[in-house]
Order: sequence, then structure tokens, then C-alpha cells
Amino acid sequence: MIILASAPSLKLLLSHPVHCLSFGFGTGLSPKAPGTLGTLVGFPFFLGVMHLAMSQQLLMIAVLFALGIYFCHQTGLALGVSDHGAIVWDEIVAMMLVLVFTPQQWGWWLAAFLLFRLFDIWKPFPIRQCDAMVKGGLGVMLDDLLAALYAIVCIQGWIWMN
Repeated sequence: MIILASAPSLKLLLSHPVHCLSFGFGTGLSPKAPGTLGTLVGFPFFLGVMHLAMSQQLLMIAVLFALGIYFCHQTGLALGVSDHGAIVWDEIVAMMLVLVFTPQQWGWWLAAFLLFRLFDIWKPFPIRQCDAMVKGGLGVMLDDLLAALYAIVCIQGWIWMN
């Protein structure tokens, strides 16, 4: 039986900026589909960087990914669970990455969202294996990065076929 050092709560969210970011500004505290709500936060974040050159977008996402390793690790320690469902920073950053490679039209963005969520939940090879082997903040961030890569391949494949 796993005993949480601290349950995900508004109090924990407000206790430190790291937890606020890890919980996706509160979206991770949703009792239903916190990962899906957290993924949606990736859209306004991407809107903030979409005007930049692709290289700058990727650099910004790489920085957010690296910071996410720390954020997610610290919040996992506070919760007593490495990859608690309330931690959604990984979904935010991964969705931003998918959007870099997605045409800027609402239909494509909806497809990108659905594909990313599919692969994040389904965890096809090697995502599930990576998730089981890599723990801590890196593990939290890495499985979503891999799900993002699957979504990007699908989006780019559809673009190539059209």
C-alpha cells in the first residue's frame, strides 16, 4: 500500500511555485481527466512561443523540459509518488512540442491533441517500458516526450500523404 506524504491539494499547489507549475496551475487537481486538462494548458503556452522561429521554439521547449525534470521530481517527492496523475507539467511541455510540428489550423490542432492523448494513455512500445524503467522527474517527462514523438510522426505522415 502506498501512503502519500501529501495528497494533491490546493494547499500544496500554493505552497511553492514548483508545485503550481507541476500541477498545471491547478488543472492537475481535477478529479476527472487531469492529464487531459493539463494537456490543454499546452495550447496557450504554445501561443506564447509560436511567433518565434522553430529553432527558438524547440530551444524554449527543451528548457521547459529540463525544468520539468526538476519540477516533477520535487512535486513527486512532496506527494510521495514519483508520477502522480496530478502532475501534468509533462503533458503541457509535450503538447507544445507536438504543436511545433502541426499546421496552425484548428482541425490539425484537434488531431494533434487527440493523437497525443491516445499515445500518452495507451503507451505503446517503448513508452510503457520506459515508463516502468525510468523513475523520478526524468521518467515523468520522458514518457510524454515519447508519446509526443508518436503524435508528431502521425501528423507529419498525414501531411506528407496530402
